[in-house]
Amino acid sequence: MSTKNQFSKYANEYKNHNIIQQIVAKSLVRELKFQPKKILELGCGSGQVFNHINWDVEFYKAIDASKSMCELHPKGQNIEVKCFDFDTDEFINEIKNDNYDIVLSSSALQWSKNLKKIVKTLSKITNEVNAVLFTSNTFKTIQKLTNTKSPILDENSIKEAFSSYFECEFETIFYKLEFDNKKELFDYIKKSGVSPNAALSFKEAKKLYKEYDLNYLEFEVIFIKTVSKL
Repeated sequence: MSTKNQFSKYANEYKNHNIIQQIVAKSLVRELKFQPKKILELGCGSGQVFNHINWDVEFYKAIDASKSMCELHPKGQNIEVKCFDFDTDEFINEIKNDNYDIVLSSSALQWSKNLKKIVKTLSKITNEVNAVLFTSNTFKTIQKLTNTKSPILDENSIKEAFSSYFECEFETIFYKLEFDNKKELFDYIKKSGVSPNAALSFKEAKKLYKEYDLNYLEFEVIFIKTVSKL
């Protein structure tokens, strides 16, 4: 199952199964050093970041790879919502002549196949980027039990991509999300949008369900604030 389909399939339920995403989106906005007027958001989802912006903005461009998510995002006269895959030339062409006070992104860019290319493009249209990405240590115990590799970027790759074009401040945070029972835990994995086991066979999934003995899920995120361009 592709990342896009994982997000789209559960779009209407997503806000009930993305607790960590909601936490980091709120933190991302809370930690802003100023109140930007022209904002580009990458991976806008249904509005987790936008809903925390409590000041007037002149223009807000919100982009997501999922059409279902874009349909759920708040609309308005100064809000432009568009559906693009960040790894495509169409996306680069869409933004390359723009100019923004800041680019925001929460829980999205870790899926990129060429993050360095995206960051290079962003360095040409803004001086400020605030982003938070999940790292490959998310669900690390599940990866160990299933002998699988995370489909998302590791911490060092993320740092290297951003540090190629900006001087940055990095902060890595490890979260544990506890559940009352195993069914709730595995249901969350399925609908959270950061599922590591979409490619598992029924037999492998059954084995994982039996052997996973923790009452929590592991999430690792990295917060990035650009300080200056290189």
